[in-house]
Amino acid sequence: MNIMTLLVEWFSDPAQWSGPAGIPTRLVEHVYYSLLGLGLSTVIAVPVGLLTGHTGVGGFLTTSLANFARALPTIGVLFLIVLLAGIGLVPVVCALVALAVPPILVNTHEGVRGVDPGLKDAALGMGMRGREVLFKLELPVATPLILMGMRTAAVQVVATATIAAYVGVGGLGRYIVDGQARQDLSMLLGGSVLVVALAVLTTLLFAGLRRVLVAPGLRAEAAAAR
Repeated sequence: MNIMTLLVEWFSDPAQWSGPAGIPTRLVEHVYYSLLGLGLSTVIAVPVGLLTGHTGVGGFLTTSLANFARALPTIGVLFLIVLLAGIGLVPVVCALVALAVPPILVNTHEGVRGVDPGLKDAALGMGMRGREVLFKLELPVATPLILMGMRTAAVQVVATATIAAYVGVGGLGRYIVDGQARQDLSMLLGGSVLVVALAVLTTLLFAGLRRVLVAPGLRAEAAAAR
């Protein structure tokens, strides 16, 4: 039996679409964990990145710590927090935050630091104060890079939220973990396809946000810089 047949049979089974273990329930759980992790990461990383990027104070230390955190194994962080805090949602969210903060923080810092000094001098010459320069000039110009960091973090979080299943929490990872435990290839494949599809949808969502939040001129500049 080939992979496509297994997937069609699994997705066409009405049992997969109802109940606490059904696809809609697992999808909602997965999206909830992902949004919670990404939301907390954004609340932490964006203000810090704006501050260090705008003032230039602590930028090297902050980005160095963020890059160090990128090397931490998420599953290792998860099980360490489980040992300290017990099984539940808290370890999962902490692990996802540890994963998502670095790309958002580094991109926010670099986006603000990369604003043309001439533009900042012109803004100051027009009478803008430091806060106005940050929010009216630096933040809009840095938005493409910030969104890129958030997109990277979001895709990583969606893919990594499957680890929730390892500590008894739900989400799409349950299909992968349970499929492995039961040697049920169709369940394992179905769960993997759902996670990949959600990651692709996340990428498309951020592409849409970029079109809405970033001025056309800045989009053209960012595309030319690639």
